[in-house]
Amino acid sequence: MPPSKPRRRARPRVAGDRDGRVSRSAPGAPLTYPAARLLQEPPGSTRAHLVAGVTIDPGEGLRLADPIEGRVELMRTNRGLFVRANLTTSLDAECSRCLREIEVPLELKIAEEALPSIDIATGQPVDTSAEPDVMRLSDHHEVELEVPVREAIQLAEPIAPVCDQACPGLCPECGQRRDGGHSHGEEPIDPRLEALRAFRREEDEPGRA
Repeated sequence: MPPSKPRRRARPRVAGDRDGRVSRSAPGAPLTYPAARLLQEPPGSTRAHLVAGVTIDPGEGLRLADPIEGRVELMRTNRGLFVRANLTTSLDAECSRCLREIEVPLELKIAEEALPSIDIATGQPVDTSAEPDVMRLSDHHEVELEVPVREAIQLAEPIAPVCDQACPGLCPECGQRRDGGHSHGEEPIDPRLEALRAFRREEDEPGRA
């Protein structure tokens, strides 16, 4: 996973089309892609969609620091579609060592088969009981990726994010970040224990067996 970085204000980015078969997400329908026409094409046919400036609720108390960016590819199979998504985003988080606010970059990868819920030829519902856990296209023959992407974000969230692998954490005495040079000097010793400074066990003295 890429290193975390100090939190900054998120700014949406706009990605350009790579070729004539690449389209942007439809406004108002984040991570939802029409597939009716693709379902009528032979196996191996593809569509690609750029993802730019998309935001969703990641759930579980998480908050996106940057919009979701990347690319979604759909390929016709003999049963339905194969969906592949390569996406990036980042989460607002807190360093588990020094409690500094940071952004945690995430790389999300989805590769799943999506099967129709409505037969494209007859318009009748498809029996889904044999494969209840497989991803399904919507009743309008759309690929809906908001839920899979949300689950991917939740799975990618680090358990103990850090601002830097070398983060020294907080000083247990003052609670400040222990940056280079952080020191409170030599702690004062109880006068009653001052004599112990000169104390040495006999077996540690030179010449002692």
